[in-house]
Amino acid sequence: MGTESSSQDVAIGEAKARPHVLFLIDHLMALGGGETNLLKVVQLMPPELVRCSIATFRIKPEIRQSISVPVYVFPWKRFFHLDAWKAVIALRELIRTEKVDIVQTYFETSNLWGGLVAKLSGALLLSSRRDMGILRKARYALAYRLVNRLSDRVLAVSEEVKKFCIDADRIDPKKVSVIYNGVDFKQIGAENSDDNPFAGADWAGASHIISCLANIRRVKGIDILIRTAERVCRELPNAVFVIAGSLYERDYAEEVQAMIRSLGLEKNVKLLDFVGDPVPLLKMSDAFCLLSRSEGFCNALLEAMACGVPSVVTRVGGNPEAITDGENGFLVPVEDDAAAAEKLLTLLEHPERAAQIGQNGRTSVETRFSADVMIHKLIDVYRDLLAERDRKR
Repeated sequence: MGTESSSQDVAIGEAKARPHVLFLIDHLMALGGGETNLLKVVQLMPPELVRCSIATFRIKPEIRQSISVPVYVFPWKRFFHLDAWKAVIALRELIRTEKVDIVQTYFETSNLWGGLVAKLSGALLLSSRRDMGILRKARYALAYRLVNRLSDRVLAVSEEVKKFCIDADRIDPKKVSVIYNGVDFKQIGAENSDDNPFAGADWAGASHIISCLANIRRVKGIDILIRTAERVCRELPNAVFVIAGSLYERDYAEEVQAMIRSLGLEKNVKLLDFVGDPVPLLKMSDAFCLLSRSEGFCNALLEAMACGVPSVVTRVGGNPEAITDGENGFLVPVEDDAAAAEKLLTLLEHPERAAQIGQNGRTSVETRFSADVMIHKLIDVYRDLLAERDRKR
């Protein structure tokens, strides 16, 4: 009886020591970079070390069904509305009753609104910054200045984003930690080529396949990719560019489709819409190309590198932190379709060099950008925050 009681005491002590992290995100309606990162974190976080929960304002039922941790939904549309104040009360109650230690926020509304609620509820605030401020609304500048002061730590996805936080947002460098996105190699290794859903596609037998994983948004430079495709297909008329991503911006998507028609690229450019598992597509690709106008740190690039696919990307955001030009991929200037086409043709016309660059890229991800590295660094940040809190008590 004494032994059983002692074991229970140890278990209770371990449970109390395990921090509760609540991930607050604006929405989980489509899986972009931030959404994918959050779901990967909660899936891979060791439950014996960290207790995870998710709170959001909107979520697709099918996404909710795939999540193994508790999910709380606080639906509201406008800040100055009764629903928003109900959400404030509900979130505050959740943080207190579930003894949330850290609230980790993703995206603008969660960073600002959620950050204030978290601090007023007694939780530590870990505010995520995943881009170079390109999507930030100017009217929220004052709110960001307040939240930046209140945040216990700001989490940047790259050194370039950290620099933006320090220079543009004037955040104390000591408060900003960099944790790169991570790739789950177990998932990539588990993919069976016999189950490739794209094997029967009309473009699967193309002479060369160039893939791009990006939602159809102007910031992703899809129009520049189309112009690049036109240049490449002059030299390799049977090459196919496959773009996998949701139609985020309808007017821009129509512009892209019109450009494809006007350049006569209907057989050479395929728009797949969102692809839940891009690994089979990447594994059948000869090259990966993403010509973003701005990036924080690109998940899609890391996935391509992890699959051994040589990549051509723009020199923006954290891309130069992943790519050493000419060694494990190629970097090109923004808006430069000629340079992008030249680098793609180098890869497509020299398969041995492409294979070596692809292998170098995979090695880079294995050593610097694996999911294991990401999770370990996150846990270290959580421990640092909790230790700082305990010292102040």
